Amino acid sequence: MKMIPSLSPNISHNLDFNSLPHHVAVIMDGNGRWATQQGLPRITGHRQGAKTLKNLLRCCYDLGIGELTAYAFSTENWRRPSEEINFLMLLFEQLLKQELEQLHRESIRISFIGDLSILPSSLQQIMALSREKTQKNQALHFRLAINYGSRQEIVHACRQIVQQVHQGNLTLETLDEAVFQQYLSTSEGSDPDLLIRTSGEMRLSNYLLWQMAYTEIYFTDVFWPDFSPSHFYEALWHYQQRNRRFGRLVGTHLPENRSLF
Repeated sequence: MKMIPSLSPNISHNLDFNSLPHHVAVIMDGNGRWATQQGLPRITGHRQGAKTLKNLLRCCYDLGIGELTAYAFSTENWRRPSEEINFLMLLFEQLLKQELEQLHRESIRISFIGDLSILPSSLQQIMALSREKTQKNQALHFRLAINYGSRQEIVHACRQIVQQVHQGNLTLETLDEAVFQQYLSTSEGSDPDLLIRTSGEMRLSNYLLWQMAYTEIYFTDVFWPDFSPSHFYEALWHYQQRNRRFGRLVGTHLPENRSLF
């Protein structure tokens, strides 16, 4: 039986464990600034940020949240210094090697989205192994976005659809949102219910633009390395205060036969 993590009294009193999001997405922002504020190298922030991600994954698992998608490295992050990029690639590789067996034992599925073809070959190998080894696991789907950009993903989907039309496998008449979504890298999962972005930045940064059409967004000033389970539970509490209408009017209706003007 899974154990519910202990919560601070003010949050635990109000959090409804039967109304948690199925899919949580995170933009893990502020690692470098966290380190700089403490007079430490930026790589120290990334190392601490990896520990934060492990803690969040544990929270999602214990709470029974079905999907967690983390923005680990964007297509724009290649503009960073080469030393930092090399460290991040090595960190991803080490973490997968260290955590794979434990995640597999707990029936956590691991997958990746983004253009993986230009990543270091050793990283690609452990990513492929992680994906294959855990593909039948069902407790939680842990998805890492590495070298990912949402615009790039959408353009790639359009190219695939055009190719299918040219080959006669698809017609424009049958193309709708559901069909289009099948060509996205997240086709095997659901759209995020909740997005959390840390460090006080309030933008999507080319992340899951199609998938977050109706996602509830929670911004916090906390830097990612300091984002604790308590901060996560607070985000969940705020999520539960939202009225998710998906464009509908809930509990109201327009009078019949009455002009709007």
